[in-house]
Amino acid sequence: MLSIDHLVLTVSDMQKTVAFYTNILGMALEEFIPPGATKPRLALIFGAQKINLHAVSQPYKPHAKKPVCGSADICFISDKSIDSWIETFKKHSVIIEEGPVQRTGACGPITSLYLRDPDGNLIEIANQN
Repeated sequence: MLSIDHLVLTVSDMQKTVAFYTNILGMALEEFIPPGATKPRLALIFGAQKINLHAVSQPYKPHAKKPVCGSADICFISDKSIDSWIETFKKHSVIIEEGPVQRTGACGPITSLYLRDPDGNLIEIANQN
């Protein structure tokens, strides 16, 4: 069986990305140095997964064939209610592009909100129904 350990986002402004995912979405920031490397890297921790951050100007190797900002589409399942998320996004002036809407997630029906991170990646925040 496979599961996701981490994914990588290519970002244009590390500070804006970190602020969005930590201050608004509530993820934890981790700095780490991979084996054999000399420079620290940044990751966003949520649950048992993480998002590694790669600066578009300095991609780590190996990397995606065409690493570009704003091409990701990610759905996060949350225990926090959709109504609470709506309030959080209003508080931080984050535009909700769509939702709440009904969708089908990996484990069944979900209620979702869609918004964009600082690089334009499509972020879906969902509650399982």
